[in-house]
Amino acid sequence: MMRAVLVREFGPIEAAALAEVPDPVAGPGELLIAIHAAPVNYADLLVIAGRYQTRPQLPFIPGKSAAGVVTAVGSAVTGFQVGDRVLAWVEEGGYAESLAAPESVCHRLPAMMPFVDAAALGLDYATAWFALRDRARFRSGERVLVLGASGAVGFAAVQLAKALGARVLAGIATPDKVDLARLAGADVVIELWRPDLRDSLRAQVREATAGEGADIILDPVGGEVFDAALRTLAWRGRMVVIGFAGGQIPTIKANYLLLKNIEVSGLQVSDYKKKAPLEVGRCFDELFGLYETGELVPFVMATYPLERCAEALQQVHDRTVRRKIVLTPRGSASA
Repeated sequence: MMRAVLVREFGPIEAAALAEVPDPVAGPGELLIAIHAAPVNYADLLVIAGRYQTRPQLPFIPGKSAAGVVTAVGSAVTGFQVGDRVLAWVEEGGYAESLAAPESVCHRLPAMMPFVDAAALGLDYATAWFALRDRARFRSGERVLVLGASGAVGFAAVQLAKALGARVLAGIATPDKVDLARLAGADVVIELWRPDLRDSLRAQVREATAGEGADIILDPVGGEVFDAALRTLAWRGRMVVIGFAGGQIPTIKANYLLLKNIEVSGLQVSDYKKKAPLEVGRCFDELFGLYETGELVPFVMATYPLERCAEALQQVHDRTVRRKIVLTPRGSASA
């Protein structure tokens, strides 16, 4: 038996409770991984509540990625062996001591990358990568506006865009989080707390781009921020919808897209694991390479053991997290 966080019914944070469950077994094409670190994501809250895009079958173990050591390999596995250090990008199962994951979703870690850094890099930076590289077709030198830049995905997107050669504008909702945008490497902070957001946002972006507007906008926020930001796109600009952390799902008038020669696309990053696994491989190859050169730094605020999972999730829910929180099923807590 192993310890894991188990969700028996969809609901609030309390629905995820520590339990003893049977040890997983690696199938023919799977790796058995001893988990050393698993990130706590906002998406995990949605999954636990039953409000994510897809619902896992009950009961389930939450956790969309995990870093650890391979302890067994299935008979059909060809690319890994016992002792390899890997990051598994999964849909569930990370909040546990062990995980059986398909070989196709596992990625070998750089030799010097700590498990905690690997866990913090996983979902957030992969989301940012697919938003920039795939959906927005980023080209070096373009002007990228990242909304919600103090959040986990926003922070990752600012860092990644800067590392890839963008001029980065970071949209921040409150003055107390400006330092996070600067820490991530933003060239310009866009103040989303200003009154009359519809006009003030466009004025700030125009000033920061010599009147041209943003070539790319990444939006995990939605709501009125989306509506205001859409007006700041440059000619042939691309906006990527990542989520609706603001709570409101916006609507778009198609004639506005036509008149400005702009486009809006959506990103459901989980789809890539099944539909484009080779692209996922390229994603992590580039992310790990940028980590090794020091251009990506997945800042971690605290680590917690599994028994403090509810506390970690509550911090994410209350938006008191200033950096990443990671669970360490086989290590001690530091907060």
